[in-house]
Amino acid sequence: MRRTLYLLLGLLLIAGMVLAGCGGKSASSGTTGGNTGGKKEVTVTIGFTESQTGKYNVDSTAQTQGFKLWMEQVNNAGGIKLSDGTIVKFKAVSYDDESKADKVQQLYTRLATEDKADFLISPYSSGLTASAAVVSEQYGKIMLATGAASDSIFKKGYERVYQLYTPASRYLTGAVDMLKANAPDLKKVAFVYENSKFSTAVVTAAKEYAAKQGYDVVLFEGYDKDTTDFGAFINKIQDSGAEAVLGGGHFQDGSTFARQIFEKKLPIKFLALLVAPPNPKFAELGDAALGVVGPSQWEAAAAYTPDAAKAAGLTWFGPSSADFAKAYKDKYGEEAGYHAAGGYAAGVVLQKAIIDADSVDAAKVKAALDKMDLLTFFGHIKFNTSDAHGLQIGHEMVYIQWQKKDGKMVKEVVWPKEGATADLLFPLKH
Repeated sequence: MRRTLYLLLGLLLIAGMVLAGCGGKSASSGTTGGNTGGKKEVTVTIGFTESQTGKYNVDSTAQTQGFKLWMEQVNNAGGIKLSDGTIVKFKAVSYDDESKADKVQQLYTRLATEDKADFLISPYSSGLTASAAVVSEQYGKIMLATGAASDSIFKKGYERVYQLYTPASRYLTGAVDMLKANAPDLKKVAFVYENSKFSTAVVTAAKEYAAKQGYDVVLFEGYDKDTTDFGAFINKIQDSGAEAVLGGGHFQDGSTFARQIFEKKLPIKFLALLVAPPNPKFAELGDAALGVVGPSQWEAAAAYTPDAAKAAGLTWFGPSSADFAKAYKDKYGEEAGYHAAGGYAAGVVLQKAIIDADSVDAAKVKAALDKMDLLTFFGHIKFNTSDAHGLQIGHEMVYIQWQKKDGKMVKEVVWPKEGATADLLFPLKH
């Protein structure tokens, strides 16, 4: 009996020593750690999907490339050093969502449960991000939503989803202001747009704003997401007598719409489309791109600097626009558009939150995001923490227009005036 008691006490002692040896905390079960030269190193897993196939491929690829560039730079620079000496590095786990919402829910569930991702980055587009947000909130994962402008995502009571883009409700209102400033006599406006969550939210807000500014909205009509022949819509625009057209959707449909407007010589004076024009590939349309305006979340020419941050009473963090743009071109051999910048900015924001939290603990990182009021190369970043938690309230749009200089297509910032690199080319010349 006594021998058995001693044996049990011995086993309990050994078990206690083993448990003591297993001490230490991580952000989640997805975080791995180790010791390197006496320093503790943790690897944080960031999960996301990308549209390697499907309609969002072009924009999603740029977003992913931007994010991966950030991660590569941080890891190559030695990671993030916390005050206790811990070195934080990152790894990515990603899958092809095929531009489909049902795939997104399936894959983000896998990222949260099987891959044990510590933090999430949203897929590209508001529709896909809406699907991912349900999953991220369900499993208590912080998700940085880049490439998603819809306001509605942030009116569902989520506490862990944070938007980087200017919300859709403010996406095209600046274009109305620009039109009014440059063409005060123009009155008839048409909205033709893709029937998607993002585009519909943008144009609905812009239509209401245009009406308040005294414009006559003579056409307001959506087209199916797979539309490739815009002839019927162009005829309706012409019949309506519209002098300006605003709308569009994403890269593929926007590019096709602009090209067919040019080919049919539609007699309008102003054309502003979502998403497509700021993408450097839009210039491949040649003269069909000339004069087309697009709202952009970021442009390399935009004057976001440490001095601007100081003047605004904000903290500056991260590289300059020029440094990011150069690094992106060196890495991928192409100019960075705002989708790429948004992907990179998601990493920058997460990096700053971890630094401010001095931890990779999700609750502490969330608190840091809630307090963030920051100027970066991407612009002002600040989140709503009340009625629409996570909604972006700091970032503002810039508007670009394709113009010609020395026979070459160039992208100029034309609004707001304080950030403009050229005057608006008006009227449109087709």
